[in-house]
Amino acid sequence: MDETIKTVQDFYNNNVASEWNRIANRPEFLLTCRMLDRYIKPNDTVLDIGGGPGRYSLYLAGKGCNVTLFDLSHANIKFAEERAAEHGLKIKTITGDAQEADKLLGGQFDHILLMGPMYHLLEENARINAVNAALNLLKPNGILYVSFINLFSGMIYAMKVEPEVLASTASNEVKYVENVISQKSFAGDAFSKAFMIEQSEILPFMSQFLLKKLHLFGQESITAPCEDTIMSKPKELIDKWMDFCEKIWERNDLLSWSEHLMHVGRKNTQV
Repeated sequence: MDETIKTVQDFYNNNVASEWNRIANRPEFLLTCRMLDRYIKPNDTVLDIGGGPGRYSLYLAGKGCNVTLFDLSHANIKFAEERAAEHGLKIKTITGDAQEADKLLGGQFDHILLMGPMYHLLEENARINAVNAALNLLKPNGILYVSFINLFSGMIYAMKVEPEVLASTASNEVKYVENVISQKSFAGDAFSKAFMIEQSEILPFMSQFLLKKLHLFGQESITAPCEDTIMSKPKELIDKWMDFCEKIWERNDLLSWSEHLMHVGRKNTQV
């Protein structure tokens, strides 16, 4: 197994609970579900590649979808299976590398989520392989949902949690800050081995595939820098903020406010 992939696998094997809790009732999850709900209907077949401990898989299974969860971490898979059983939900599960999903799975799916692999595949060729593997499993006119970590997300984190980043002499943090200033994607050591994309590079990257772009949106919309404040309010006010965020989540001038960006595209033989 590739050293980077092993590092990422170990990270998620050792952080299942924190990853499960990370997006619970947070804008990233709430807003992403709003996007998924626009297209994914009961009885649709869904493949969740890199779906971690299964937040989205279980959500979609609860809607009546036929869901397969595919993840690099066997601990994530086990956790998702246990949660599904607790809630009386049925999901299929398989462990593997996203780049080989089409070799390990058969059939074709109405929808495929690729919402984790792009965070950790450091080489562009590996990212291309993962998208192509997903497309090989996607039905014609099916929809592919690809998430990226936004380059500026590290600065949002630093402003909220660790402002000392700007004073760091650690080579990876120095390089990251330099890349933010020069608007270049970063690949290297972060919370694990991580790839953070400069937002202007997403559409050129995705344009090489046989996909018709439907959306490029911020999964937190504008809430990432201040989500704790918003999410501490009563549900009625939170809902108003989520409604507002949904109206502006595709504005290019506001994409840097999100830590995660999603490209939604429909598979086609002609673009």
